[in-house]
Amino acid sequence: MTSSATPGSRAQANRQRILDVAAGELARNPASSMEEIASAAGVVRRTLYGHFPTREALIDGILDLASEDIARTLRPLNPDEPVAVTSARCTIALWRVGDKYRLLLKLTETNLGARIAERLAPVHEHGTAMLRHGQQLGIYSDHLPAEVLSRALAGLVLALLEARNDESWTEPEPQPEVAAARACLITLGVPPGEADEIAKTAAALEARTAVANNPTEAAS
Repeated sequence: MTSSATPGSRAQANRQRILDVAAGELARNPASSMEEIASAAGVVRRTLYGHFPTREALIDGILDLASEDIARTLRPLNPDEPVAVTSARCTIALWRVGDKYRLLLKLTETNLGARIAERLAPVHEHGTAMLRHGQQLGIYSDHLPAEVLSRALAGLVLALLEARNDESWTEPEPQPEVAAARACLITLGVPPGEADEIAKTAAALEARTAVANNPTEAAS
């Protein structure tokens, strides 16, 4: 009996498995070698190097995977949904992706910051448009341009993720992403009590979206 998988599909499956395993291995131990990653992925070194000739290429592959996940966190402006709720939903979705990759921030590869910034560019563009809309509505503070605020918020989320890394921030709330969304809203000038309610509403909406997108997983 012959396999229905084509050589190309097998190669793609190998590449995806290597990236998934490498992200986990580097999160567990940023100093993991290519040989250790190949072993953990269940492939020989030749297969690993065939897909990723260098460690830098492998890390770029992981960053590309992360950027694809990040692209799925962007929520379009919805006239039927308050812009502050949409902003908080973006923060919560982004946090969950960032949390998956947060230990990669410990990597010391050359120019890693610039490589991450390049992949975050669509997030900044989307965030800038959303913040500018909120400023025009008078919901967000306009003490800084929307583009600057977008970058400041991204920096805040990354700082909170790093604080989770080194355990200097151990938010007692079951969902630290709700606390992150609340912090971003407060930074934008939303009163703390209101920001708390908005963040919780956004978390509930994101939970419903997750169930709708993965009904089988939710049922189990």
